[in-house]
Amino acid sequence: MTTSISQPLVLGIETSCDETGIGIVRGEELLVDAVASSVDEHARFGGVVPEVASRAHLEEMIPTLERAARDSGVALTDLDGIAVTSGPGLAGSLMVGVAAAKALALALGLPLYGVNHLASHVAVDIVEHGPLPEPTVAMLVSGGHSSLLLVPDVTHDIRSLGSTIDDAAGEAFDKVARVLGLGFPGGPHIDRAAQDGQITIDFPRGLSTRRDLERHRFDFSFSGLKTAVARWVESRRVAGADVPVADVAASFQEAVTDVLTRKAIDACREYDVAALQIGGGVAANSRLRAMAQERCDAAGIALRVPRRALCTDNGAMVASLGAQMMLKGRPASDLSLPADSSMPVTDVQSGLPVTVDHDHAH
Repeated sequence: MTTSISQPLVLGIETSCDETGIGIVRGEELLVDAVASSVDEHARFGGVVPEVASRAHLEEMIPTLERAARDSGVALTDLDGIAVTSGPGLAGSLMVGVAAAKALALALGLPLYGVNHLASHVAVDIVEHGPLPEPTVAMLVSGGHSSLLLVPDVTHDIRSLGSTIDDAAGEAFDKVARVLGLGFPGGPHIDRAAQDGQITIDFPRGLSTRRDLERHRFDFSFSGLKTAVARWVESRRVAGADVPVADVAASFQEAVTDVLTRKAIDACREYDVAALQIGGGVAANSRLRAMAQERCDAAGIALRVPRRALCTDNGAMVASLGAQMMLKGRPASDLSLPADSSMPVTDVQSGLPVTVDHDHAH
């Protein structure tokens, strides 16, 4: 089924990790972004526990849906479409969202759009800053992903330029925060600690040597950086010296943001793209936002970064991509839509109906 509506009213469901997100978008206007996070339940484990996340989604789905409808003043019967993250993410968590979306679409007789989590992080910027320039270079940085993408059209054409070959940026933040005795998730804690620190330690920049750039020009690696921080801290402790937590945080943060922004600007120049969009949870980092702005200004590149609440996982981003699907008349997904935990970023949408060429069918 192909549906094209001038200002589609779309509900988006996001359950790829530990946030239960319900968003409602009309065209390019965000009406509501309701999120229930289970992060506190995972904090004592130092990371997300898939079974805990799945159960939290089950418990929070209906209350979050009701809150979104109430706060937006939108009745479910007013909707034109349902969008849901079908991958990538935690398999059990994705299944909860996909099942809920199928039930709503079937009960309301609405088209269903199973969309890519990473593409949704790009699309959310539309409700913040208007239509995306085509093409745009997008850099997505989160706990599970560090990716550079070329985006000619966010609804069906996303090309991977590079990605992490080991730890993602957000994962490195979590692990370094644990080494420093800070809380989970690590990103906000390191950002706050760095405010009081000085960049006094020259930590390594992964995949940045000339030889690395020949093979991994737009790829990322933060495992070596994480290990370097851990060894530096351990050497201080063995020597009986104090660990300057704020300085370590600031120096580590600088190494991460330096690599991310350099490669992003390089990608824009290589592909002659005048716009850079940054999304994902790490995009909330204050130093990353500041350095990206400085370097984009110097290079004559327009920087687009959503407000912090829209950088972390949320339903608004899924609704935004779903609305774009409807605006551009993209076909709806089939009700056999799967939850695909390893869905590649190049697959913007999943569960598309299979078309049979009867002239060549045997």
